Amino acid sequence: MKNRRSQRFVWDIDWNLLRTFMVIVQEKGITSAGEKLRLKQPTISNALRRLEGHFDCRLIERRPGVFEVTPAGQRLYAECVTLFDSVSGLHTLVHDQPDEVTGQIDMAFASHVVCPFLDDILAEFHREHPRVTFATSVLPSQEVIANVTRKDAALGVCLLHERHPKLEFRTLYRESFGYFCGRQHRLFGRKDLSIVDLRDEPYVSFKTDQMADALWPIAMLRQQEKFTGPIIGTSSHLEEVKRLLIAGFGFGPLPIHVVEEDVRKGLLWRLPPYENPPEIDVHLAYDPQARHTRAEALLLEKLLTRIEETPLSERTYPISGA
Repeated sequence: MKNRRSQRFVWDIDWNLLRTFMVIVQEKGITSAGEKLRLKQPTISNALRRLEGHFDCRLIERRPGVFEVTPAGQRLYAECVTLFDSVSGLHTLVHDQPDEVTGQIDMAFASHVVCPFLDDILAEFHREHPRVTFATSVLPSQEVIANVTRKDAALGVCLLHERHPKLEFRTLYRESFGYFCGRQHRLFGRKDLSIVDLRDEPYVSFKTDQMADALWPIAMLRQQEKFTGPIIGTSSHLEEVKRLLIAGFGFGPLPIHVVEEDVRKGLLWRLPPYENPPEIDVHLAYDPQARHTRAEALLLEKLLTRIEETPLSERTYPISGA
């Protein structure tokens, strides 16, 4: 009886209901799921009701102010992700030629990743497999991790606060952070400064500049040096932090190697401390259980091999002595 019911379910189920449910969970709501799928809210709600009817159980608890995926819904969501990961690889599986690598690789990057080590690997991969295309997105690090978990991206490059249990993380490179200000700031151009001179100055930084977050070494330095100036601006994106600093809102941290050209142009000025600046690791994130396409698997293998072969000192910026 149970086997017959299962067989009937496979024939009766509308597979679009599973896709709709997966997007509802990912978007954490009916309305936002409708916006992503470009469908009206009643259509999304009806799809969820139909799917719950198929399974004869509640998948999402929803009432004013409450949106919670039930244990049954969580199990179904995990299977949906696996299912659609397999389906998404069917076209490549059918058309891939054994002597030619094709397809698209989706990658998600944290804001302003500057890593010559990575660039060299991508350039080499492109020479070897010129028909592989790339699609990249720039997101906050937490969203990069979420995208790799949902398989919206095959690979991610991000800062890491808390390891996701489904993903593997490898240190791709390490970058040193220094404090900078723009030419509008009263400390711009001064060479007689010590870190004490920064204590009361207005501060601009990243949202993750917290003791319990990815930029905790910078937060620790700020705490140790008793910076008490007001926080004038924060952002998840390096470009926006830099914009506020150049505009003279205050001083704040930036990766030293990323803004070397801005310093040369006179847009930014390096502030203390000049020795032993805080260091932050940037990670490669991937799902070892995901069903990768041939192109994705080859790139991942190349990245992991190069990371293993290259000492971290050669992947640390700025390069010592440069």
